[in-house]
Amino acid sequence: MNLAELMERFSTVEAARAYLEAQRWPEGPECPHCGLVGEAYKITPKPREIVTEYQTKSELKARRNRKPRQGLWKCAGCRKPFTVTVGTIFEDSHIPLNKWVIAVHLLCASKKGMSAHQLHRMLGVTYKTAWFMAHRIRYGMSQEPLASQLTGVVEADETYIGGKRRHSQSHVKKYGQREQDRIGPVADKAAVFSVLQRDGRVKSTHLDRVLGSTLRQAIREVCAPDAHVITDDARLYNGLHHDRKHSTINHSDKKYVRWEDGVCVTTNTVEGFFSLLKRGIDGTYHHVSRQHLHRYLSEFDFRYNARKMTDSDRREVALQGFNGKRLMLHDPIGKTEKPS
Repeated sequence: MNLAELMERFSTVEAARAYLEAQRWPEGPECPHCGLVGEAYKITPKPREIVTEYQTKSELKARRNRKPRQGLWKCAGCRKPFTVTVGTIFEDSHIPLNKWVIAVHLLCASKKGMSAHQLHRMLGVTYKTAWFMAHRIRYGMSQEPLASQLTGVVEADETYIGGKRRHSQSHVKKYGQREQDRIGPVADKAAVFSVLQRDGRVKSTHLDRVLGSTLRQAIREVCAPDAHVITDDARLYNGLHHDRKHSTINHSDKKYVRWEDGVCVTTNTVEGFFSLLKRGIDGTYHHVSRQHLHRYLSEFDFRYNARKMTDSDRREVALQGFNGKRLMLHDPIGKTEKPS
């Protein structure tokens, strides 16, 4: 689906609501309060009465109707009203649903992401609204803990997100002062650790500190015991060979590919994922704070894991993951989810 077809299909709020109802309720409307399926009926809003100038204030108060809610359903079991947006990232949003669906499609179809300023210009909303919409969609893209561990050949590597240091360090020792400590090349950058299964999924995590124990524990949680883990020659991965097969490639000797028992030992696949992540952050978002980095990692992980799908299929998979998720503006990180 190209952009022209997308705008034509979701040109109205009613079309977007019907699409979301078909995606979320394939077997009929499901009550989010009691879970009853197919036992709800639609409430048709009554037209507002015409007010004449001869009516008294008491008559006006009695005849005054509330603004009807569109797409309202009522459960025949618990007798509670609901809409298709209840229990999703769209709940209590005043943004038209068709703009929501278009924003989801644009973020799913853009290989390196789409900035909030671009959404602000394309959708005709304020920058603050576009920023919060993008974060809600990224929160919906966040994956739950993997149901099955990664198997087969798995590559693991770490990278660092952040620009170059503005001011170079001085090598001059001033009289009467001790020599200043040297700042490491990645001291002011954010660390990202990714574990990627070849021809499979990827799982990325933002780490406050890069320690060998932290990396080894992350690999043990994500990878199956029979997985073949491939890393570089960093000392952080020493000890992995005690409980699983572990191969290394010596980057210090400028060696990047070698063959071992018919297996290509390299970390080029996970580094290819890092190239997408860095090109997206450097070229599209320009700057990502540590507070929200885990949200952007969810976005890039989702698109990479669904890379073999079409843009429309990827959008539908994203919408299916929005159920049961709610993100408030005053709590942009999430009450139950904190960055690692």
